[in-house]
Amino acid sequence: MLGAGEVLGVAAISLGMVLTPGPNMIYLVSRSITQGRRAGIVSLGGVALGFLVYLSAANLGLSVVFLAVPGLYAAVKFAGAGYLAWLAWQALRPGGTSLFATREVPHDPPRRLFAMGLVTNLLNPKIAIMYLSLIPQFVDPRGGHVLVRGIALGAVQIVVSVVVNLAIVLAAGTIAAFLARHPSWLRVQRYVMGSVLGALAVSLAVDNSRPTRTV
Repeated sequence: MLGAGEVLGVAAISLGMVLTPGPNMIYLVSRSITQGRRAGIVSLGGVALGFLVYLSAANLGLSVVFLAVPGLYAAVKFAGAGYLAWLAWQALRPGGTSLFATREVPHDPPRRLFAMGLVTNLLNPKIAIMYLSLIPQFVDPRGGHVLVRGIALGAVQIVVSVVVNLAIVLAAGTIAAFLARHPSWLRVQRYVMGSVLGALAVSLAVDNSRPTRTV
């Protein structure tokens, strides 16, 4: 059974990631604003499938690598902390990217929307690092089967990301119009998310826990 700390830790990381500007969010918001909510939802289906691909690939190797080479834990930890710090800087720096910055995109049929959502997610370095570097830090081998726990925690990430993305897709047009009229809220969004990600980066960097080999 997963502990509350594991679930809340992954949920916090997932929430910080999904609310930070990146390829997935830019693509989904652009589709929703330029082609409608239905296009955004279809695109989100492709993104969700991409999460499942990463979840399967990361966990099939995680149970072996994590137990066979426990010395990799420190490298994984600092890589994850460094990436969170970089995301925090991207949000807090002057002229940082807004969550609802959009670009012109052509209108595409549902099959292409789904495929592009999948490809966008599979080529998203933020998601790759999250599955290979961040989520594994919350998998405690002492709590049970590493593979099962990794998949369960990955499922937490998928639920958080899909629910938040769906809410943003449904409200993208309204939110974009509001933020265009109130640019100060764009700065608030960037500062809050940047601060949260920065705090998580520091927390991971100073964490002294170590993985434990199980039989």
